Amino acid sequence: MWRADGVCAIMEGMRQIDAMLPLAEVRDLADEVRRLFDDLDRARTLDRRLLPGVFSPTLDAQETAAAVDIVIDLPGVALDDIRILIKGSVVIIAGGKMPPNPGERAEASFHLVERDFGRFARAVRLTGAFHTARASATLANGELRVRVPKVEERRGRDIAVPIRRGPDA
Repeated sequence: MWRADGVCAIMEGMRQIDAMLPLAEVRDLADEVRRLFDDLDRARTLDRRLLPGVFSPTLDAQETAAAVDIVIDLPGVALDDIRILIKGSVVIIAGGKMPPNPGERAEASFHLVERDFGRFARAVRLTGAFHTARASATLANGELRVRVPKVEERRGRDIAVPIRRGPDA
């Protein structure tokens, strides 16, 4: 999963990361993803044979006047198998989707396989000023919703500056 240059193969699939990021930043993000996966591995021992692949769940990121909302489709993913980290201006969502009844699946012979299982990592770069410490996330009905509120920007507002008379006027 890790290449010789220290970049995680999963990072190559993070479609929302700018292609022109400096290599040092890509490595930092790869390190963060590795730490998130290590944390997941400590929380739940997973049989590596059951998570052979990497998949990229679909997501929408929309900006409103109050926040950036990221909605990612994660049907069948348990809350304990998801980690969210905001590093600088990048929101990283990582986790793993276990197949149902893994014991039965390991012994089964399939005629058709279309569902994705394995690890995933998605990243969305935020542009602007945000209250990252106030970010929240909710998992319901197979959708993870991450909300990062905006900082009210003061630029662009007209601010009247009063002028006082000086002592020698």
